[in-house]
Amino acid sequence: SAMTQLSQAEGVLSAALGKLMVLSEAYPDIKANSTIQNLMEELKSTENRVSFARQAFNDAVMIYNIEREKFPNNIVANFTNFQQAQQLEIPNIAAKEPVKISFN
Repeated sequence: SAMTQLSQAEGVLSAALGKLMVLSEAYPDIKANSTIQNLMEELKSTENRVSFARQAFNDAVMIYNIEREKFPNNIVANFTNFQQAQQLEIPNIAAKEPVKISFN
């Protein structure tokens, strides 16, 4: 589903940022490069935006699920076949497949 793909993409982004940080520490010349610094800042910013959006989505899902269970909403939800929504989980993508970073 789209939510699973979104969760996987977030995991890949986090893994890529972590590996880029390790590379920049291991190679000071890379860390000194302003283009790499800009890339690292942009990746951090993107990761933060994705994290905040995921949290907002999960908060909305929690509110929906709580409201769905309250009376009389539960009667309407059962009658109209509204299902419980699933929260976005963060899978451990980093352990499953390596992220390739190319500086070409």
